[in-house]
Amino acid sequence: MTASPVSELIELLSLERLEDNLFRGQSRDIGTKYVFGGQVLGQALSAAQATLDTARAAHSLHAYFLKAGDIEAPIVYQADRTRDGGSFSVRRVTAIQHGQPIFFLAASFHEDQPGAEHQLSMPEVPKPEDIAPAPAVPAEVMATLPNKVQRWLSRQGPFEFRHVYPRDELNPPKRPPFQQVWFRLSEAVGDAPELHRALLAYASDFHLLGTTTFPHGISYYQPNVQMASLDHALWFHRPFRADDWLLYSIDSPSAQGARGLARGQIFDRHGHLVASSTQEGLIRVMPAQDTTAGQAPAKG
Repeated sequence: MTASPVSELIELLSLERLEDNLFRGQSRDIGTKYVFGGQVLGQALSAAQATLDTARAAHSLHAYFLKAGDIEAPIVYQADRTRDGGSFSVRRVTAIQHGQPIFFLAASFHEDQPGAEHQLSMPEVPKPEDIAPAPAVPAEVMATLPNKVQRWLSRQGPFEFRHVYPRDELNPPKRPPFQQVWFRLSEAVGDAPELHRALLAYASDFHLLGTTTFPHGISYYQPNVQMASLDHALWFHRPFRADDWLLYSIDSPSAQGARGLARGQIFDRHGHLVASSTQEGLIRVMPAQDTTAGQAPAKG
């Protein structure tokens, strides 16, 4: 029997331990040209979490994408136990392929402590149940697209997304650089908070960089558009479940110099701000005749 997309993702985030601080992960081809950035982010967090000897939860991640990942090769994660203090722990993780680092992660962990608390309010948007799922791409349109793009658009992924303001990525209009997207894991999973944080790290890479293209009427599906993550930061604020609806509210304050910056706030359905993210990525629009770099989407 074929495993469900959710089971495959959990297996993907469950790394093989080679040594105390050394882990190996596999990759999944989801239709992107290279390894999906959220996969590396989630796996690196899983590696860092596996080195903790005390009950401390990740509260911040800061990562750099150095090289495109090879989907056909395993990724080795080398964790450095940088510091274990009185209430904080810090880990550094290097992702390695073919003997070269492709990704760095610094993660900080903290014991739960009481303190001052406030948050910004969740945007007023329709409930996820009131938003229809995105329609399938018509077969006659799908047949005109490159094979990788077809795989990306036709996949049944582990997460379900419902856009508050949908955009046609194949014929993108120009519009302000913000969007709200409800998302959740497509089936229920266990209660381990470490798993839900790794799942959210994976999902946080969807839609961020794409928001920076909105004012320019371009899309990662266009063969002359090249996009790739450069860095990614994620903060966990409050408990959450990745298998219940979460709202990703994203804006892009700036794009310049072939780079775009996006920021995200993630709320649970009750309005609690559970996480925040930022990402800067490469955005290149090449002459129409030079399409060698854009035959498949690099970002979601």
